Amino acid sequence: MRGPHNIWRLIRTGATLERAGAMNVVLDAFEAGPLLRVTARTLALPFKWLGYRGDPSMPPATRALTALGPAYIKFGQILSTRPDVVGDELAVQLKVLQDKLPPFSIAEAKAEVAREIGRPVDELFSAFSEPVAAASLAQVHKATIAETGEEVAVKVLRPGIERAFRKDIDAFYFAARAIEVLSPASRRLRPMDVITHFEGVVMGELDLRLESSAASEFAANTVEDKGFALPAVKWHLSGRRVMTMEWAEGIGAADVDALDAAGHDRKELATRVLQLFLQHALRDGFFHGDMHQGNLKVAANGDIIAYDFGIMGRIDSYTRRVYAEILFGFIRKDYKRVAEVHFEAGYVPPDRDVDEFARALRAVGEPIFGMDASRISMARLLAYLFEVTERFGMETRTELILLQRTMVVVEGVARTLDPRMNIWDVARPVVEDYIKESIGPKALLRDLAKTMQVIARFGPRLPQLAEDALIRTTNPAPEPRPASVRPALLWMGLGALIALAGIAVGVGLVEWLA
Repeated sequence: MRGPHNIWRLIRTGATLERAGAMNVVLDAFEAGPLLRVTARTLALPFKWLGYRGDPSMPPATRALTALGPAYIKFGQILSTRPDVVGDELAVQLKVLQDKLPPFSIAEAKAEVAREIGRPVDELFSAFSEPVAAASLAQVHKATIAETGEEVAVKVLRPGIERAFRKDIDAFYFAARAIEVLSPASRRLRPMDVITHFEGVVMGELDLRLESSAASEFAANTVEDKGFALPAVKWHLSGRRVMTMEWAEGIGAADVDALDAAGHDRKELATRVLQLFLQHALRDGFFHGDMHQGNLKVAANGDIIAYDFGIMGRIDSYTRRVYAEILFGFIRKDYKRVAEVHFEAGYVPPDRDVDEFARALRAVGEPIFGMDASRISMARLLAYLFEVTERFGMETRTELILLQRTMVVVEGVARTLDPRMNIWDVARPVVEDYIKESIGPKALLRDLAKTMQVIARFGPRLPQLAEDALIRTTNPAPEPRPASVRPALLWMGLGALIALAGIAVGVGLVEWLA
C-alpha cells in the first residue's frame, strides 16, 4: 500500500503546510537538506490553493495539523513529546494542539454501540445523552444503565476512524521513506521508527479493550491510594469500539474558582496530585501518561478522580531505580553520584569522563536550586538533564521522554492549584521512601531472596551444569565424566546456596539492627 498513490495525499499535506506558513518550520525541525527542501516546495507551491486554510489564530504548525484532521492531530501530539526529533521550537508549538473535533450524530453513536454490544441501545440504557465530549478518535455520552439505574460514561469510536487512520499512516510511511532517501542527514532522527512508534500508539488507542484493560490494571495498582479514585469499567458493556465506565462526578481540576467555592484545599490537592503521580511511576512502574486538567476531577469528598486511559506509561523496575537515584542525587545535590548512576546504567558511553559529566550536571542543578520556591521546576530540570546527556552521547529513551512529558503536565496541574508550591519539598518524601524500599538493605534482601528462588529451581541441575562448564573449560572435547567429580560439584552447588542464604540473613540482621 505504501506506493506512489500516496503522492496525492502528500501533495495535499504539503499544500496545507505551505498555506498555513508551516513548511519552513517543519523542514527546519527535521533538518531537511537542499534536495528535500526543493522537492517539498516543488510539490507544494503549485497546489497551495488546494491546502486547507485552518484557523489563522493558531501557530503555523498547529494550524496546519488541525486542518488536516484526526491522524495529523494525533501525530502532532505524539511529536510534541519528542523534542529530540522535532526540536524544542516545534515541540512547544505542538503542545497546544487541541484534540477536539465536531461530534458525530447520536444516531451513529447508538448504531455503533448496538453493533458492538449486540443489543439495541434502548434495551441497554434508559437514557443516552448527546455527546458531552468529542475528540479526534472518539466521543463520550452520558447514559443510565437500564437494569441498575447507574450513571455511566460511554466512549464510542468515530465511525470509519480505523480505515481513515490506516490510510494516513500509510502515507506517513511513504513520506518517511522519501525523507530518508532525499535527506540522508535526517536518518539519525529515524523517521521510519518515529512512524512505527506512532502507529503502535494509535492502533492501541483504536482498540478500546486495551484502554479498558489499562484502566483495570491502574485501578488494581492504586486501590489503596487514599484520596485517589478511578471509575470502574463495565466490561459487559464494553468492547473493541465501545468502552463503558462509571460516571465521574466532580469539579474539573482547572476550575479553581469552583474548587474554592466548594471548600477544597487547593494546596493539599496540588501536593497530592504530584505525589500520586510519582508513586505510580516509581512504586508501580505504570502511570497515567496524559494526566492534564481535562482528565482530572475533584469529587465532593475531595478525592482526585482520573479518567481517559488511552495513553499509559510503563517503566521497568531497573529504570525506576535509576530514575529515583537520579532524582535523589539532585535533591541532595550529589552531582557525582548522579553522574555515576548514568554510567552504571549504561546511559552514557563508558569512554566519557565521569568528572566532566558531573561538572555539567552541576551546571544544570545549581541554577534551578537557586530559584525562588515558586519557580523550582522538576520538569525543567529533566529537560536540561536530557540536553546534557545528549551532548555526552546518551541515546534517546522513549520511556523516559514520556515520563518527562507527563511530569511537565502534572507539574502544570499542581502549579495551577498552588502557584507557590515547592516541587522538590513535595517530591522528596516520595523519592526517599522509594529509595529506602528499592535500593536500601530491604531491597537487597528481597533481591537475594528472588535470586535464591531462581537458583533453588535449578538446584537439582546445578551439579550437572557446573560439571559441564568445567569440562568445556578444561577440555573442549567431550569426555566421560568421572563419577568422583559429581559429589564435589554437588557440594559446590549446595555451598553456593548456603552462602547466599548467609548473605541474606546477614543483610536482614543489619536491617533489623538499624
